[in-house]
Order: sequence, then structure tokens, then C-alpha cells
Amino acid sequence: MSTITNHMPTAELQALDAAHHMHPFTHGDGLNAKGARIITRARGVTLTDSEGNEILDAMGGLWCVNIGYGREELADVAARQMRELPFYNTFFQTSHVPAIALSAKLAELAPGDLNHIFYAGSGSEANDTNIRMVRTYWAQLGEPERNVIISRKNAYHGSSVGSGSLGGMSGMHAQGGMPIPDIHHIDQPNWYAEGGDTDPEAFGLERARQLEAKIEELGAHRVAAFIAEPVQGAGGVIVPPDSYWPEIQRICDKYGILLIADEVICGFGRTGKWFGSQTYNIRPDIMTIAKGLSSGYAPIGGSIVSDKVAQVMNACEFNHGYTYSGHPVSCAVALENLRILEEEKIVERVANDTGPYLQEKWRGLAEHPLVGEAKIVGMMGSIALTPDKVSRAKFASDPGTAGYICRERCFANKLVMRHVGDRMIISPPLVISKSEIDTLIERAWMSLDQAEQAIRADGLMQSAA
Repeated sequence: MSTITNHMPTAELQALDAAHHMHPFTHGDGLNAKGARIITRARGVTLTDSEGNEILDAMGGLWCVNIGYGREELADVAARQMRELPFYNTFFQTSHVPAIALSAKLAELAPGDLNHIFYAGSGSEANDTNIRMVRTYWAQLGEPERNVIISRKNAYHGSSVGSGSLGGMSGMHAQGGMPIPDIHHIDQPNWYAEGGDTDPEAFGLERARQLEAKIEELGAHRVAAFIAEPVQGAGGVIVPPDSYWPEIQRICDKYGILLIADEVICGFGRTGKWFGSQTYNIRPDIMTIAKGLSSGYAPIGGSIVSDKVAQVMNACEFNHGYTYSGHPVSCAVALENLRILEEEKIVERVANDTGPYLQEKWRGLAEHPLVGEAKIVGMMGSIALTPDKVSRAKFASDPGTAGYICRERCFANKLVMRHVGDRMIISPPLVISKSEIDTLIERAWMSLDQAEQAIRADGLMQSAA
């Protein structure tokens, strides 16, 4: 078996990377001038780079390595499946054992009547599927004018043209002709940044009721679905007020529109339950899944579909699918990942043991002079950086300036903590231990101290007007 333990010097790897590799969501020239960080191996919650530095990965890869790095069981399952059946498609009235077994397991784990799975290679692909599925669903019911899907500003649902349109990221919409027609957005339930003097629960109701107002504005006969993440992930781990989701569910029920819960980040234990929909008592018609489904060990995504929707879709030929829908190796890896999550009671540990421990420690970061709030659900958390804790002020500098300074200090202190604007966010592997949580918090606090010093030294500790 070949490994890449012995590799070229870091500078040579960076030069090759700059010459040939185009990175996602990256200013290419800026990265190439700086040089990419080269990760060579990982174990548990720890990454090792090409210089031998050991880094605590508080982002779990990209919100996905729920069971941690280096689980031999998943490598063994992948190898066995590659030898037995490395690939076959699920088109042309054909199936295979891994897809069948995984589908049955997902139906068992998913709440309510979510018993049917349409596979994709990623969350982006799955949300593209959802656009076509909900529109086809209503057309099959004799209501083809129901084409509109409502989403939220600052939501993230993928980066393909369809899924990127569903998302509400203005920077993405500025490139490539997005959003596509009949996608509309309402405001996000971000009380800290947008709530002003309003009580959080009253704010949550107001933001939820924007959905009803938008349905009435567009015409209920035109609205197919509402899509949202239980907790906004890439938008900055925006935890909604408790009043928000019950009102959203009431409105979807009142108008009979489909509810799509994007569980790509929240699913598979991240919030302390198997799905974020269970954490917030949501009753979705469709759930988008990916990331934690395989803990990132193999690319896979999908839509878990309710009996109601599947009954209509199965009565027609749905002219949609992907070469890698239900890829046998990815399905086998995902099934083994779910076995580990279940048998090792990792989700229960997040709910009852390490999750509460992390939450207590994380909320303590709100005492830092640079931090305006610390929010966390399960094992996804955020802190808002501010020059003035009392007024929840934004920085006068360009959004993300302070966050980037803090992120760079985190990296220097061997901690992967991401910034979204001037919010710092975490999503560590669910297997993180209490001692590793202590290390995470220690390095986070140190990085905040250093970031505050740098921000003050640069004259950036100024509030926006």
C-alpha cells in the first residue's frame, strides 16, 4: 500500500498547488502568494501539516468529520466494497445492496414519515434535486404554477447554480447569474445583529411571520416550499430564538406548502439529536443530508422524502439523477459511519456529556472583552466579535477584518476556528474529549487575547456609525 508520509518540502508542494490547483471560495492570487497550508494526515480531532505541526480541528473538516479522523473501520469497508462492487449505477431499474441497506437505515433513523431517499453526491446536488422535486410534485398534483421556493438571506444551501440560488449569500449571487427565477428570500432570525432593542422572542416571531407575508405577497397558489437550516451554519451559526420554528411550522401547515429542512450540517448528531429537526420539533416534508452522513470519508448526499411526497413522485417518471446517486462505496462507508455513531452512542454523548461540557466552556467566552455573545447548540457554536459589548456594535472596518485577524491568531495557535464576517465559529468532531475541549477553549481564549491586542494596535477597535 502506498502512502505519502514522505513528501516534498512544503514550499515545493505549495508551488505545485499554486500552479495547478484552483481552490473553492478562494482569491486564487492571494492564496498563491501566501502559500496553502498542506495537511498530510489526521487522527481523532488532530490534523498534522507538512511541517509537522499538530492542529486541533475545531471545524471537523468542513462541518463533517463527526466520528473523527482515522477510523480504520471505514477504510476497511471501503476497500471491501471496492473489491466486491466498486461501482454500479441505480438507473435502468437496477439497485445494489449498499444503497438498499443504507436507505433502510436512514428511514429508521429519520423522524416522522421520512422513509424514502433520493441520493446525490453532495448537499449542493441534493438541494438541486429538491428544487426539481417540489416543482414536479405540485405539477403532478395539477398545480404547475407552484414554482416559487422561499428561503432566507444569509442561508447556505450549496454553491451550484440551483442550490446557490436557494442560499441567500449576496456575494454568491453577485457571480454567475444567480438567483434563478422564482427563488425568493426573507430575513434571517439573527437577533444579535438585526434585533435592535426588540425582545428576542418577539423578534423571532416577526422574522417567522415574514414567511406568511411573503406567501401572501406572491400568492399562496404559487408557493411550492420553504427551505431553511434548523441552525444556519455557514451564515455564522445563527441560533434562532425559541419562538421562531414553531411559528414557521404553523405557517407552512396553514398554507399547505412543503417544508424542506436542510440538515447537511445539523444532521447526524451535530445538535445533540440525530437531526436538527428533532431538536426544534420541525416536521419537514424533505430533509437534505450530506456531510455527517459519511463523516466526510466518502462523498454522498441525498434527500430524505416523506411518504406524502414520495407517493406522488413514484407515480411519475422523475427525469433526474446523477451518475454517483447511491454510489456503492459511499453507501457502504455511510452505513458503517452510522453504525459507529449508533453503537458507540456518540449522539447521546453529545446530548448528555461532552456537549453540555463544551456548551458551558464556550458560553464562558462571552466574558472576553472582544466577545459580544457566545451561542451554541450541541456541538456547533459561534462568538460575535464587537468593539462595544453593551450596544452589540459592528466594527467600523470592513466586515470580516476583525474576524480574519482572530482566525489568523487561531491558526498560529494550532487551532482551526473559522470566521464568518466578524463571527468565529466551531463544529468539532463529535468524539472530542473533555480534555481536548479544554485545549480548544484555552487556545480560543489565547487567540482572542492576541486578536484584541492586534485590533487595538491597528486602531480598529472602533464602532460603526
